[in-house]
Amino acid sequence: MIDRSSERELTISRQCELLGINRTSAYAPETPEFSEDDIKIMNKIDEIFTDSPECGYRRIYLKLVKAGIQIGRDKTLKFMRNMGICAIYPKKKTTFHNKNHKIYPYLLRGIKIIRPNQVWAADITYIRMSRGFCYLVVIMDIFSRKILSYRISNSLDSQFCIDALMEALDKYPAPEIFNTDQGCQFTSECFTKILISKNIKISMNSKGRALDNIFVERFFRTLKYENIYIYNYESLKELTNGLKCFLHKYNCLREHSSLANLCPEQVYYGNEEVSDLVLKKGKVA
Repeated sequence: MIDRSSERELTISRQCELLGINRTSAYAPETPEFSEDDIKIMNKIDEIFTDSPECGYRRIYLKLVKAGIQIGRDKTLKFMRNMGICAIYPKKKTTFHNKNHKIYPYLLRGIKIIRPNQVWAADITYIRMSRGFCYLVVIMDIFSRKILSYRISNSLDSQFCIDALMEALDKYPAPEIFNTDQGCQFTSECFTKILISKNIKISMNSKGRALDNIFVERFFRTLKYENIYIYNYESLKELTNGLKCFLHKYNCLREHSSLANLCPEQVYYGNEEVSDLVLKKGKVA
């Protein structure tokens, strides 16, 4: 994915910029080596878990066996741990809590979201490729469902989340509330101090509450079923280009029934009339 040879034409920094990944990922420890068969099994686990997020490793093991895959229960559990899957959350468990980091209360309970930039949310998901995998973080405006920024990384460090946050804050007005899960990427001081400096209230999902970030989860499901699983990207470059096209379609062209059949861009940049229409006919929390 990254040309590290001494004869390369572009610097590593420039290659990362063109691929849309943060530079630190290029120097981060590479993900463990997996055989082609291992990757196929992990991709199948990803499909099963996206379709049935309530499944633990025992049920996923049974589904793999029924699909004709020769695998033991212990190996299924090992793969799931490598991917970070947990049956409590309807996603790949990219949430790893650092006990030394401060946890903030959940602020969205009982709040009616009635306008753009009232609440933003961020989350991370596992993204499969035919020869490996990576992680995707997105920042979404909850009222409009617009994806404000995103980053891809080959590791779960904090920097790619910080890069996505900084891009969103550079392009758009700061939100009143920023909601995430309790993952160490979002609880780290280097991430939260950016929000505090902008006087943004920090909200974090309650432990074990998958529905607290349901709108981002729905986006991840849509992305996987309508793009990732269809195109099965070969490389990070292909994935980057594919994501760019899909997000343009999602933000600017795709009508959402929950947004009164408008697209996120129309709602985000719309007037009070548009907001009233969404509140009347849509399903914004």
